[in-house]
Amino acid sequence: MKHRDRSAELMYAAEVTDHARRGESARDELVARLVAEGMIVSPEVEAAFRTVPRHAFVPAGTPLDVVYAVDRSVITKTDEHGAHLSSVSATYIQARMIEQAKVRPGMRVLEIGSGGYNAALLAEVVGPDGDVVSVDIDADITDRAAELLEAAGYGGRVRVVQADAARGVPDAGVFDAIIVTVGMWDIPPALLDHLSPAGVIVVPLRMNGVTRTIAFRRDGDHLVSTSTELAGFVPVQGDDARPERIFRLPDARGHAVSLRFDVGVPDDVHALDGVLGTERSEAWSGVFVGGSEPFADLHLWMAGFLPGFCLLATDEGTELKAESNWLPFAVVYADSFAYFALRRIGEESRYELGARAYGRHGRDAAAAMTGQMQAWDQYARGGLAPTFAYWPNDGGPGDLSGVVAELEKTHGLLTISWPSAA
Repeated sequence: MKHRDRSAELMYAAEVTDHARRGESARDELVARLVAEGMIVSPEVEAAFRTVPRHAFVPAGTPLDVVYAVDRSVITKTDEHGAHLSSVSATYIQARMIEQAKVRPGMRVLEIGSGGYNAALLAEVVGPDGDVVSVDIDADITDRAAELLEAAGYGGRVRVVQADAARGVPDAGVFDAIIVTVGMWDIPPALLDHLSPAGVIVVPLRMNGVTRTIAFRRDGDHLVSTSTELAGFVPVQGDDARPERIFRLPDARGHAVSLRFDVGVPDDVHALDGVLGTERSEAWSGVFVGGSEPFADLHLWMAGFLPGFCLLATDEGTELKAESNWLPFAVVYADSFAYFALRRIGEESRYELGARAYGRHGRDAAAAMTGQMQAWDQYARGGLAPTFAYWPNDGGPGDLSGVVAELEKTHGLLTISWPSAA
């Protein structure tokens, strides 16, 4: 019996050793790719990613090819409906956010949204003379993060706090960098109170359903962006949460299309009752894109300039779900709505942008969407990337020149400025 127990122990130890070896190899391959693709640019961040075992912070049994993928997040907690409450973010955006925040040795860093892995990376970057505080509103998440950090050897290098960061973090002071790892609709004033005068805050900010991870620095009485990245995050909880308004439009077979609003909810959503039973119309913009050409800035343009803009989701079984060449963006116009569509041009990898619509005023809805596609093509396409500024409620911008979208938030005003391509 003892001999069998010893054999089992040896076998288990061999499996653990093999898993650790394969994890180290996968980690090295991941870092090499992140460096090659410019997602990691500083030696301190590269060293951190080579050091911290990501597999130690994800649920047991997660395949290593998922753990060490460039663009795969790993869910760590869901609610009773299956909605994602917490995750270990994709490695590329963790790398980019640390680089956006310009974290360096000796800094004090505040992380909003705990998981353990990102805090361990930050602890490696700031080194023994730095300080890392990781905050989450959910006690289950902070308990898990603290336990995993302790097991990985970072228990004395990261302070984990359970609190609603929208109200401020007790006895935390100010920080050189704040990295928010949950999606936010606004920037709470209490959070900015923790930012040093020369500090950087990196926040995934939701703008009419479209999210950008933006690095901000102070510029007098407001914040200005220094860089942006495209990424999505689980939404923030607590006082600063901003749930979407969701309206389901049923079809004749009992399936539904959902319209998801951040702001600008129609005065009478019941005007859309039965809209999927109307004849569909369409309009085309005369704006063309190549098959691999990125045009995510167009989505942001429509979020800023298209009244009635919303996100679109579809149930299995709907005609729209089975349709190809459409994107999940829509606009509501009175008793009608239109959604973003593409049509392939011949056999080329080239597409024309347009809109398909339902409802009595569907042509007007489609025209509103294609009009913004044409405006983006004329005024913003091919120019510099848009820049962002955030003006707290106790201040405000003066006269804004150029092409600027203004989005009102609870605690301030966000502006998106588009340098002309002309």
